[in-house]
Amino acid sequence: MIVVIDVGNTHTVLGIYRDDQLLDNWRISTSTHRTRDEYIILLQGFLRSLDADRREVSGMMISCVVPPVLNELLGLASKYFHFRPLVVGPGIKTGLPILLDNPREVGADRIVNAVAAYQKHKQAMVIIDFGTATTFDCVSQKGEYVGGVIAPGMHISMEALCQRASKLPRVELTRPPEVVGKNTVHCMQSGIVYGYLSLVEGLVAKIKDELKLDLIVVATGGLAKIVDRETAVIDDVDEFLTLYGLKYLYDLNTLNK
Repeated sequence: MIVVIDVGNTHTVLGIYRDDQLLDNWRISTSTHRTRDEYIILLQGFLRSLDADRREVSGMMISCVVPPVLNELLGLASKYFHFRPLVVGPGIKTGLPILLDNPREVGADRIVNAVAAYQKHKQAMVIIDFGTATTFDCVSQKGEYVGGVIAPGMHISMEALCQRASKLPRVELTRPPEVVGKNTVHCMQSGIVYGYLSLVEGLVAKIKDELKLDLIVVATGGLAKIVDRETAVIDDVDEFLTLYGLKYLYDLNTLNK
């Protein structure tokens, strides 16, 4: 079995593969205070839910944008599994040329998503990841990473609004009954939800116009399904895109060595 781990700024997602089958996945909060010993307790619980144990784990692939967490995960693999996991970053084969001024600046999760989406669709695309930040990553017909956009995520936007405007409450991120709200809660929901839809649709339109490519739009991340229900601009929603990409990169870097 292979463990794949995607560490984001807000959440960490773990998946367990047997061969090419994703057996299950779990989402936990990302914490810089969690130790390698706490991680093994969590992971053993996940494995037990599959009637498995850690002796069956033969490899691990990690994508991480929070360095202190990566240190603990490396310690986890060394102490409890006695191997060094693969980590998305310099030295890892991706098969994805990165046509940027400084390729090292691209977040590991963005590379994984681009690799996964291209392997799935094999055409030019925009990958939108609705996470802590919302990222738009552009891949050419040849499978080249050509650039992207980073915008504040929906939750960040809501938190900033509540923190900077003391009389505004936190509200549920859901579509209000009308665009023009009749109370404060509906006004805020309209601004966040419809405003964000306009951001997504507007950026996708500008990306397509600038790149002059017949792009499809692939979405992933915690809020992808919420946004997809409200717009026709998204062609495919894949909540497991990052986990698939991690497993693909693990195979790419270990098989036929």
